[in-house]
Amino acid sequence: MVAAGPKRNSNGSCGFRFGLDSWTQKVKGRCGELGEKAAGQMFTELQRNETVITEFILLGFGNLHGLQSILFVIFLAIYMITLSGNILILVAVSTNRGLHTPMYFFLVNFSFLEIWYTTSIIPKMLRTILTSHEAISFSACIAQFYFFGSMAVIECYLLAVMSYDRYLAICNPLRYTAIMNIKICLQMAAGSWISGFLTSIAPIVLTFSLPFCASNEIDHFFCDLAPVIKLSCSDPYVAEITTFVLASMVTIGPFLLTLTSYVNIISTILKIPSAQGKQKAFSTCSSHLIVVTLFYGTLGTIYAAPSAKQSPVLNKLFSLLYTVITPMINPMIYSLRNKDVKEALRKLICKNSCCPSINNIVDQKTMFKETPMEIAADN
Repeated sequence: MVAAGPKRNSNGSCGFRFGLDSWTQKVKGRCGELGEKAAGQMFTELQRNETVITEFILLGFGNLHGLQSILFVIFLAIYMITLSGNILILVAVSTNRGLHTPMYFFLVNFSFLEIWYTTSIIPKMLRTILTSHEAISFSACIAQFYFFGSMAVIECYLLAVMSYDRYLAICNPLRYTAIMNIKICLQMAAGSWISGFLTSIAPIVLTFSLPFCASNEIDHFFCDLAPVIKLSCSDPYVAEITTFVLASMVTIGPFLLTLTSYVNIISTILKIPSAQGKQKAFSTCSSHLIVVTLFYGTLGTIYAAPSAKQSPVLNKLFSLLYTVITPMINPMIYSLRNKDVKEALRKLICKNSCCPSINNIVDQKTMFKETPMEIAADN
């Protein structure tokens, strides 16, 4: 029997089809493995980019070149002054029945607000100064942003309520005690606090629902809106436009009410015939007017410009004004420019010391029983 030779096909080529097909399948299999490996690497990279961030890094003021200790002492002193000033106002008004009036009731709310407003920012900022970069958990960043935003909104409402109180006292003194009774004051204060805490919920949910994949380093000393949104790897349009609309509503509305109140107040004061009467009337609202100017001036400076065009350095400097400097100045303005508060603080400090006796204390009647212009005369 003769062994059969290699079978040829019609064109005369050797037909090692089985071997060739086997080799081709191996090549394709190898390519498939490489393709799957590449796809796996791409999936791993995408998964890494979309990994849930558990913490952020606050960069603070960056490299301070040995100035950490000095700045730490300065900001710690500012924080202690802020706390001390506002706590003194709280105690002085609470312990002096002569100050149990609508004006000082709202001032107590304002001082209490300032304590928590600064406490939500400064302690973490002090740690960031010492470490140059401070880790903050995702949930802690949410909490800081929420409380800071809520306190800012509440401050807008309280400043508007305080300006309305001064408007009634000066422009409508005969009906003041009937309008600004205890029930109305409590409702206004409660409305300001509740509205502030509710308003900040939507921006928080929309902002921190965004995927963060670029980085977890926040170029700021606290979790503010603009630097946090910059870390998102998706379009933050909905979060930005919602925050802008809400911020416009809670800022422009109270601002217009405050502006209208002071336009009427100034108009009424200018109609007072005597210079002494004008001075006494204006003294009841001058402190509040200064605080309003500082608040809206610093807040408008930082948020008026588009976030994309803001320099990070200027952003931090202006943020320091309304989160650190202004809250420190406010108690000084209210205490140094207000005769009643100065007397109450003096009485409180000298109560258990060897201070000279205080004979000229403000009349112990409350504003609910006095006319507003009588209080204006004392101020």
